[in-house]
Amino acid sequence: MRDYHVHSNYSDGAFLFRMVAAAEDAGLDAVGIADHCILPVSERQRHNRNAVGFSLDATYERRRAAIDRLDERGDLDVYDAVEMDYDPRAEEDIADFLAEVDFDYAIGSVHSVDDTFVQWDGEFADMDEGELDAFVDDYYDALVDLVESELFAIAAHPDLVERTDSLRGRSTVDHYRRVADAFTDSRTVPELNAGRALREIGVVHPADEFLEALLDRGVEVTLGTDAHEPDELGPRADFLRDRAADLGTEPASPFDTG
Repeated sequence: MRDYHVHSNYSDGAFLFRMVAAAEDAGLDAVGIADHCILPVSERQRHNRNAVGFSLDATYERRRAAIDRLDERGDLDVYDAVEMDYDPRAEEDIADFLAEVDFDYAIGSVHSVDDTFVQWDGEFADMDEGELDAFVDDYYDALVDLVESELFAIAAHPDLVERTDSLRGRSTVDHYRRVADAFTDSRTVPELNAGRALREIGVVHPADEFLEALLDRGVEVTLGTDAHEPDELGPRADFLRDRAADLGTEPASPFDTG
């Protein structure tokens, strides 16, 4: 069991050493520390980045040294990864940054579309039904751009809109099939993400119909707990173990994505 998507205090998670200890306690063979990173392309993105403190572009060397020390400590492999906010306007800057830093692997996420943050329900309070549907269309357009950019080994929580009350249930089979087709022709693979699976809303990424579209096309998936706290990691890892076993599929590795 290898969990490729865990956060630490270098973005919005708990202390790095506590997250690694939780991975050991969960019996994992490896854990990927994939902290958030934003390279803003607008003043609003810059404000949001500064407000939440996602500054891995400035702190990755210090975190890398800490990961190296933890990796040498025991049998658990600890990967130096990143979860990068994707915006098509920033493709060149993202490519340059990833080439310079040379993480073990990079995860891409669409957290905002044209400066509208996907997971802040207040962003959508004044939108009518047509505008909400159009935003979901735009989200999947951006996700296809992410996949086709070939910048990332993994695409995180590929139907992230399902976490947001105003957007949940607006994704369609046509959305899923279009994105699945893009994955078919890309080195990027989606992840089974347990970030909301054990909460009241019970959202698993990707949704069943989305996962079916992916598997029908032979698209592999990785596993990511998306844990931010030590007590989240073990239960989410158990969920993903069972989920992968039910699917009868061997999870992919970001190191084999080309």
